[in-house]
Amino acid sequence: MTLFDGIYPFYPQPRKPFVFNFNLIVVIVVFLVIACSFLLILPGIRGRARIYWLLRVIVSLFIGGVIVAVHFTSDWESAQVTANTSYKSFSPVAVRADIGLHIGLAGINVTLVGKPVDQLNETISYNEFFAWWFGADYDQDYKEGLERGLPYPILYVAEKFSEHSPCALHGQYRMAGHYASATLWVAFCAWLVANMLFSMPVPVYGGQMMLVTGAFMIFALLSFFTGRNTSTCAIHFGPAALQPVFGVSFWLTLATGLLCFLIGIVVITLHSLSPGLLKAFLDLCEDEEEDEGMLGEVYINPHIPQLKTFSSSHNFSLTIKNS
Repeated sequence: MTLFDGIYPFYPQPRKPFVFNFNLIVVIVVFLVIACSFLLILPGIRGRARIYWLLRVIVSLFIGGVIVAVHFTSDWESAQVTANTSYKSFSPVAVRADIGLHIGLAGINVTLVGKPVDQLNETISYNEFFAWWFGADYDQDYKEGLERGLPYPILYVAEKFSEHSPCALHGQYRMAGHYASATLWVAFCAWLVANMLFSMPVPVYGGQMMLVTGAFMIFALLSFFTGRNTSTCAIHFGPAALQPVFGVSFWLTLATGLLCFLIGIVVITLHSLSPGLLKAFLDLCEDEEEDEGMLGEVYINPHIPQLKTFSSSHNFSLTIKNS
């Protein structure tokens, strides 16, 4: 282990965490940078408009960040159990460990953490990712795990989700994840259109697009819910069993979708009852009289007497003609 600088043997590449991974960190950093960029212009906004801008930016970026980030999380469904189980295949030696299953749109993470971590002169702390997105080969990942000699609990759980398993979990979850991901990208496009419409003098259409955003987020949840396997193919470790339940990403997506519905309903209601208040909140107030004056009059500089005299004589001649 010292030779590989803390990386366990047979693991030349870093392991992928089940909640935070590189793609997720990139998404969070990008949206935080955009939020900080908007915050830099807040001191230049006066009055209550500053609070309105802050609220709009934070809420909008939160919605967009959630839509993108949940693609890369692995906790749409989660399950964990503590059990005494065999550590290696065809070996009577048993260990006590926490076994975790974390299901995402792109694959699963299987974790194994010993209790205590140091057992059998080894450090039992594993976190393995098996992908099933388009272009990935789940069975190949499972085969490589066999070749590396992964512990029996990880291989046992991963085998249940393999393509040739009689449990048929692979096809169910794989298609559910693909359809949910595609629907979420449509919701992201609707969110972009809604933000553009909120910057124009047509905020009601922005509210309608927020309803569309929330609807597609709910459709993504329905796709994942209806596509997931609810068969009786349980994953047992002695008397205990892994029973996945909806995780943080699922409930966060649901809450964000409901927030989009709430924003859309509020915007449409204010447009019908109090359009002036809605435009004030969105900083879309226009002084029509001032615009008309600027378009219908010529500005005369009072410090230039020639122009002032010309303006007076021009107005006087117009008065004579009209009379």
